Amino acid sequence: MGTLTDDTLTGMLQRPRAQGAFLLRTVMDPPWSLRIEDRAPLSLITMIRGEAWLVPAGGEPVPLRPGEVAIARGPEPYTIGDSPGTPPHIVIHPGQRCTTLRGEELRESMNLGVRTWGERPDGAALMLSGTYQMHSEIGKRLLAALPPLLVRPAEAGDTALISLLAEETGKGEPGQALVLDRILDLILIRMLRSWLASPGAGAPAWYRAQHDPVVGPALRLMHEGPDHPWTVAELAARTGVSRAGLARRFTELVGEPPMSYLTGWRLALAADLLCESDTTISTVARKVGYGSSFALSAAFKRVRGISPQDYRRRMLAGPLGAGEPDRLLAYA
Repeated sequence: MGTLTDDTLTGMLQRPRAQGAFLLRTVMDPPWSLRIEDRAPLSLITMIRGEAWLVPAGGEPVPLRPGEVAIARGPEPYTIGDSPGTPPHIVIHPGQRCTTLRGEELRESMNLGVRTWGERPDGAALMLSGTYQMHSEIGKRLLAALPPLLVRPAEAGDTALISLLAEETGKGEPGQALVLDRILDLILIRMLRSWLASPGAGAPAWYRAQHDPVVGPALRLMHEGPDHPWTVAELAARTGVSRAGLARRFTELVGEPPMSYLTGWRLALAADLLCESDTTISTVARKVGYGSSFALSAAFKRVRGISPQDYRRRMLAGPLGAGEPDRLLAYA
């Protein structure tokens, strides 16, 4: 049957994919401190030169050294600077708008070239950051399990990718945005995989449950075939246990009954498919196991409080508004 790690986790990790991610090299001299208020769903930060301190909202300062990667999960603000005690003098707003504390624009005055910004090109601290605008519902199911701020050491392969990203960020060649997106994706996937595999990391229940000999195969079946008309009885038969045994063990390990989990998984898939403007709602319904567009609409509205048509309209209308990241994260 194969391993669930290779299948279910791969399906999850395929979804947090950069599309025109904002990449920037920031060069600063101490004392420096940036207040990040961009409300981005996810950011990756690493120091190429020098050290920094990250201070999450209401949290303790965390050092960030060269060879480490920080994953900051929004939309809560945080501060990054040369020292936890250095007061912020620059604010990063939504849309990567940069100002002083008084609101004076800084983007042009601190422009140092292609995707490079700061005080002077050879400043003491060189920081590389990549900001995602996450629109995948399945990606949110994984990323919602992350702490607000996670710092991981970079291994040998990660270091090579980070060096490549730092080099490519300063280039303005054709197709460069796509190259940067894919390198950023690789770094993120490696960091997430490393975090999930660490004992006591706080990995989500579905990830821990995948190693169970009963619940693991049931999860795999649901993930591989969301369009199949699964019942607890069939899942139990396929995994070699009684219906009551599967329901009890699944709820104990995953935190919700099998059919409740399946509904959430199907609706997350549907939400992603609805963002493809050329896919009809009836087609989406069939792909995720609902017999008609009416059945999907009823389930979607019952669980998410919005119809598939309205959800699609909002997601295809353009960039999320200031309150949208919170609303969408609640769907995860």
